[in-house]
Amino acid sequence: MSPVIKTATVTGSVGAASAPKSFARENRKPATAKAKPKKGGRIVAGKSVPGAKKIANQLLPTFSRQLSAMLSAGMPIIGCLNALLEQQENPNFKTVISQVKASIENGSSLSESLRPYPSIFDTLYVNMVRGGETGGQLAETIARVATFLESSAKLRRKVKSAMTYPIIVLSIALLIALGMILFIVPVFAGMFADFGADLPGPTQFLINLSDGLRTTGPFLLPVMIAAVVAFKKWKATESGAYTLDKVKLKVPVFGELAVKVASARFARTFAQLIHSGVPILTALEIGAGATGNRVAGQIILEARDAVEQGDSLSASLVGNNVFPPIMVRMLSAGEKTGKIDEMMDSIADFYDDEIEAMLASLTSLIEPFLMVFLGVVVGGILIGMFLPIFKMGEIVNM
Repeated sequence: MSPVIKTATVTGSVGAASAPKSFARENRKPATAKAKPKKGGRIVAGKSVPGAKKIANQLLPTFSRQLSAMLSAGMPIIGCLNALLEQQENPNFKTVISQVKASIENGSSLSESLRPYPSIFDTLYVNMVRGGETGGQLAETIARVATFLESSAKLRRKVKSAMTYPIIVLSIALLIALGMILFIVPVFAGMFADFGADLPGPTQFLINLSDGLRTTGPFLLPVMIAAVVAFKKWKATESGAYTLDKVKLKVPVFGELAVKVASARFARTFAQLIHSGVPILTALEIGAGATGNRVAGQIILEARDAVEQGDSLSASLVGNNVFPPIMVRMLSAGEKTGKIDEMMDSIADFYDDEIEAMLASLTSLIEPFLMVFLGVVVGGILIGMFLPIFKMGEIVNM
């Protein structure tokens, strides 16, 4: 039975501010500077572990699943970590596991031992482990963590694979078009220079474009690089990241996909935290960062403030401009039945299916569009170049 939303409290909670800046401050990512190992291969606690992203995305789900299985079999935690150390091939992750084991041997709990490595074991992971320790269900909780990590990794792979193909095709099309304009068009331009007549509009446009790119290229490239660097710096700011996430939600088709991804991530994270016994306000704060979108996260943090004042979570989400009404209604039903974690899991499953169907549809629609785009770009350049030859009688002075 899940805790009642209206009465849940958390010690030392921090309310959400209404400005994007507060969300960025509350959910700031761990430092990304690589830690310099000390003597003996030790990694400085509190700093990012080299290769942490790969460890968290690829190795942590398997680590969690194996740890859960060994704990369920009755093995002591030290014995489990020793076994995992022996089979771990990644040297950085192996060092972290060794340091976690040493911390437990010195009397710390597992959650306390994991906390110094936020680049691998984030707040979600640590809080769920702490909830499992408090409730005496550590093995079951870590199994739920493993399932959650596997589901998240599966969702990331689906979105990434759906986006990779069109990006590659578009990049190839642009490179081919650029190569033809810079190297092939000038050859035809030299041939047409002796014709002594005006060239067709498309052909003249391509020649002018080629001349312009060849002339301004040395100056245009630094400008483009500077623009990319400036965009990355702007995106790294709190207001820039918030604005970019806001735009993502409004892009046709892809905005709907972004909403569903944010809803699925929040629902899955929130359900797992509540099921592990994490206080509701802490679960909302962690869930806000798990959405992957600052606008959606800000709405969750504002709802958290309302819950802290005594409102229900579903009531505090009514009228928001991101999360769909169906999600709010299902959440309300979960609150009334006292099974909010089960209902949120159902919401996450529902949106996972929606995302999968939407990605399949997008892929099937994008493929013919890309073929047409590639044909128009490359074919248009070829036609523009051969058009004077087709009209040779009108162009060449007889």
